[in-house]
Amino acid sequence: MSPLKAWRAAIVHCLDDPKVVGIHAAYDYFEDGLLVVQNDKIVALGHAKELLASLPADTIIEHHPDAIIAPGFVDTHIHYPQTDMIGSYGEQLLTWLNTYTFPEERKFSDKAHARDVADRFLRELLRNGTTTALVFGTVHKVSVEAFFEASEVHNLRMICGKVMMDRNAPEYLTDTPETSYQESKELIDTWHNKGRLHYAITPRFAPTSSDSQLALAGKLLNEYDDVYMHTHLSENKDECAWVQDLFPASKDYLDVYDQHQLLSERSVFAHGIHLCDSEYHRLHETGSAIAFCPTSNLFIGSGLFKLSKAEEYKVNVGLGTDVGGGTSFSMLQTMNEAYKVIQLQNENLSPIKSLYLSTLGGAKALKLEDKIGNLAVGTEADFVILDKKATPLLTSRLALSKSIEESLFVFMTLGDDRAIQATYAAGQCVHQR
Repeated sequence: MSPLKAWRAAIVHCLDDPKVVGIHAAYDYFEDGLLVVQNDKIVALGHAKELLASLPADTIIEHHPDAIIAPGFVDTHIHYPQTDMIGSYGEQLLTWLNTYTFPEERKFSDKAHARDVADRFLRELLRNGTTTALVFGTVHKVSVEAFFEASEVHNLRMICGKVMMDRNAPEYLTDTPETSYQESKELIDTWHNKGRLHYAITPRFAPTSSDSQLALAGKLLNEYDDVYMHTHLSENKDECAWVQDLFPASKDYLDVYDQHQLLSERSVFAHGIHLCDSEYHRLHETGSAIAFCPTSNLFIGSGLFKLSKAEEYKVNVGLGTDVGGGTSFSMLQTMNEAYKVIQLQNENLSPIKSLYLSTLGGAKALKLEDKIGNLAVGTEADFVILDKKATPLLTSRLALSKSIEESLFVFMTLGDDRAIQATYAAGQCVHQR
């Protein structure tokens, strides 16, 4: 039997959605806590004084008196091929795609280039404490192969898919309904559930797929019990109008996907800003989730996500960075912008809800809450160590903090990659600052 490893620090994690159970019942906090890991699983969590006496003498214990341990962050929407175009200036969605995104994605027909970017992308995620992400590849099959190969090296729980796109895009970046179906199927058979990896059927968004392609995407989703479906929904008003022109028989944007059997408990729709009540209801009814991507929505000028509306209809919501439309790999900075998006609607986003959206809420959106998202006994040991003395300003501000909620809010407001002292995946250190 492998020896135990333990980490002693302040420890916080979510137990449920604060909207459902109330803030104080939604999380556990151990001011002097102990997290005990064997192999890749958490085997004990609690107050250090209660657990220390029960540990074998050979247990290795790391003590971090100036840190907070939290679950690894879960990013529910991000584009790895857009790593090198983050921070591109001055356009809204449709022009932005044609000006920056499509020319960048063209490069991913070269597997060596794809692997180089995948390696750098994963290092950036881990540097920011993100241990699981739902990831777009490009239309090229090799882009997904390169991503999965890179993820396998670190034993990360990652989800990715080949983009399906057969119209309204440059010829160099389109496939056909048949090739998208066949190549996606081959990738599923090779990579889905291999180790900690999963596959997502990935039509880019309704305007770049024909009815035939969307129908085959729905066929593929129904052929496998547990693959994901990942696409975009109602990000931009011009996009929404375009969808109505392209699909005049649809009741609304979501109905385009619904007509092609693409709504499911494993379907994640990025953005969902401009939705009507019936769309929220249908998302809830089918168990589909929304990825809330605040830095992207603000940067590309798309609009303000209505979290309270999603909560009203009990729609699963996770947080996403949406790099490269999003401006940071940091989930701390993404929480910072989420708070502002909600403030602009005269509402408040509590730090516990923010933590929930970036950890357990994201895991629930991905139907992985039995494996990741919190630090419950039996789950996989994906966690981050947040350094309370990462910067002079964090040090001085956190010294004045009177509660874990206040400390979390300070981390979310002032923190970034510098605050991540270490990142662990399946019990192994995958990033050390």
